[in-house]
Amino acid sequence: MSGNYYFVIVGHHDNPVFEMEFASGSRSSDPKKDDHRHLNQFIAHAALDLVDEQVWMTNNMYLKIVDKFNEWFVSAFVTAGRMRLIMLHDIKNEEGIKNFFQEVYETYIKHAMNPFYEPNTRIKSAAFDRKVHYAGKKYLTG
Repeated sequence: MSGNYYFVIVGHHDNPVFEMEFASGSRSSDPKKDDHRHLNQFIAHAALDLVDEQVWMTNNMYLKIVDKFNEWFVSAFVTAGRMRLIMLHDIKNEEGIKNFFQEVYETYIKHAMNPFYEPNTRIKSAAFDRKVHYAGKKYLTG
């Protein structure tokens, strides 16, 4: 169940609203972590067109695996407000990723209802960060 995961919430203008990495123990101390982050951002951004195409072909919010780049799979979840939750992962864990997306979606809805949060802007809440980190530990890295 453990592997490497990169999660990003993408806004309406293709801007990253929130991002987080979940890495297995061997990669968490990697000195090239910043290089991996830029590659992950590139892969996620490249998959946005495929996510937008898939949205029109299904009524489901969870789109499963929409793309593959080298060893990375790209899974997506699109909210009712068309925010895109993108997950890059190097192992298949569909059930865990689906549960993670649903829990983060509920957390995002609660955060978006805050009158002080301006939609489509970067999420800087420590509480939101903690809840996403907990969901990642619970469903992705074990």
